This record gives sequence, C-alpha cells and structure tokens, in this order.
Amino acid sequence: MSLTAWVLIASASAFVIKLAGYLLPRSVLDRPQVVALAKMMTVGLLASLTIMNTVSSGQRLTPDARLVSLLVAAIALKLRAPFIVVVLLGALAAALGRLAGLP
Repeated sequence: MSLTAWVLIASASAFVIKLAGYLLPRSVLDRPQVVALAKMMTVGLLASLTIMNTVSSGQRLTPDARLVSLLVAAIALKLRAPFIVVVLLGALAAALGRLAGLP
C-alpha cells in the first residue's frame, strides 16, 4: 500500500471514532470505566508527547539539556512544589545544562 492510502485510512478511522463519540448515548459515556479510561489515555498521550519532544530530533534520539530539565521538573513535582517553582527549576536546569556543554 502507498503512503497516501495509509494516510486516508488513518484519517477515515479518526473521523469514524470521533463521530462515534458524538453518536453514543450519554449513559454509555458516563460509565465509570469509560471515564477512567479517558483519564488514563490523556495522561499517557501527554506523557509520551513530552518524552518524544524531549529526547528526539527527527528520527534520532538526542538526549540534551531538555532531558535534565524534565528530570528536575519531575522531582520538583514529586516534592509537591508549586507549578511556577517547577517551571522555574526546569528552566534553570536547562540553562545550567547548556552552560555545562549539553546540546
């Protein structure tokens, strides 16, 4: 199959899934299992997006100062620091990593 066919199949699949969400009755969407699954998928997708943007460049894995920043921010979150402190610590860690010679 060509790449165009795969893109068309993926687009059609995404459209059908989105349409199904609108057509399902509220009683199905309000089930605890569906709500829990939606919450877990959101966290998983955001986590994978964050990791991929942190350690990849095109088709290659390239750990750099962003990875140090992410680790410091994760530790600050684990210690229940306020969000602004997490952001500032992450930025400071990235700056220090770049100062230390990390790409």
